[in-house]
Amino acid sequence: MFKRALICTDFSDSLQRLANFVPELAKGGLEHIVFFHSVPLMTSREIPCADEDKINAARQLLAAAEASVPVGVTVEIDIASGRGNENIIRAVKKHQPDVIFSGMATRSALNERVFGSTTMDIVDKVDVPMLVLRPQLMATYREGELAQRCQHMFDYLLVPYDGSDSAKKILADIKAKLQADPDCALATCLLCWVIDDGSRFTTNTPEAAQKALDQAKAEIEGLGTEIKTEVLTEIRTGNPLEEVLRSGETHDISAIAICPGKNSGLFKLTVPSFTSALLRASWHPVIHFPRQK
Repeated sequence: MFKRALICTDFSDSLQRLANFVPELAKGGLEHIVFFHSVPLMTSREIPCADEDKINAARQLLAAAEASVPVGVTVEIDIASGRGNENIIRAVKKHQPDVIFSGMATRSALNERVFGSTTMDIVDKVDVPMLVLRPQLMATYREGELAQRCQHMFDYLLVPYDGSDSAKKILADIKAKLQADPDCALATCLLCWVIDDGSRFTTNTPEAAQKALDQAKAEIEGLGTEIKTEVLTEIRTGNPLEEVLRSGETHDISAIAICPGKNSGLFKLTVPSFTSALLRASWHPVIHFPRQK
């Protein structure tokens, strides 16, 4: 599904462990892998400058990535100096990845505003899907578990689908990926529609939801017999966030795929975003597709 990955790590998120699993990442479909780390400038001197000691230490820590590279796979190590957020955006322009790996700890929106989050800072600034992984899990996986995870990173996607423009956008993105690579790693795509029983404004019925899901399923299946991806649908009733997370627990998914809507201004500040809430709450990997322009 994805061929070119930019794996961003600050060494506190445990994503640097992936440097030991390049062959497994390649089995998951990746052909070009860049490991990226940003080192803050030294400010102890009159003129801020690059910290060469930390740069060399970072390069050594990621050197394992170049030790066992399968034929047909390219691996690069990119160490930059300066502000992490700005350097990641530059790295995206430089390496042209089709997916970015980033670590993000579970935390509340308040903690995020106080302490900051590199992932949340850049997620809407890059026009590239971002795979968000939990540092707590990356740190605790045993080597065999992490090897399996790397091979099956994109096998089974859970897609919250409600017929909205953002839902149609993510469906279009997935269709484009499948058309470009019919033999990609995506074996199963589960479209999950949640009827919000706590909303006074919902007009959805199970019948209408199923009809929309069937149409979405037909769009993928209509790509041709060369597409091997199985498309499943389900309807749930309840709180959308809670039900999507329960669906992830019920099914053998690899990741949850989401795309933000166009909420802006006062509405964005006062009403919790489903996308942001899922990014903060899900222990499953989350693939954040860029919002519709």
